Amino acid sequence: MTAYHIDLPDLDAVARLGAAIAQEARVGDILALSGDLGAGKTTLARAILSSLGLAEEAPSPTFTIVVTYDAPPLRLPVWHVDLYRLEEPEETVELGLDEAFDTALSLIEWPERMEGFMPADRLWLALAPATNGKGRTLTVDAPPAWEERAERLFQPFLSAE
Repeated sequence: MTAYHIDLPDLDAVARLGAAIAQEARVGDILALSGDLGAGKTTLARAILSSLGLAEEAPSPTFTIVVTYDAPPLRLPVWHVDLYRLEEPEETVELGLDEAFDTALSLIEWPERMEGFMPADRLWLALAPATNGKGRTLTVDAPPAWEERAERLFQPFLSAE
């Protein structure tokens, strides 16, 4: 795994990151969006969806659990999944996510809820409020299948030291 630590000082930075991720995204990619309530998972998912061509604001899938988007109008099909309300990892099997993993880009909020069922080649994006109280920090764990794309994708967001 390759790890990156990125400061996202404002919503514009989240939007830029979402656009960059959307540019690199492919059918079959799994983006695990992790973080506490209010960390910015849905904000990042919305930025990705907007950059893929969604004209309106994406609803949060908290209550529906899964919202699907077709291509077109999006550049590629997307399953936006929010597992917050699930109590057991086995419940994810009933959602048919294996279909999404084969035919769409999967944006999965609260991926911890599917422990033992999450494919290993997912890109893990952990969001948290910044320690200075402004913006967010993003910790990325990129599996070997993502290393080349992750370097292109996240290098521009790393601060010069």
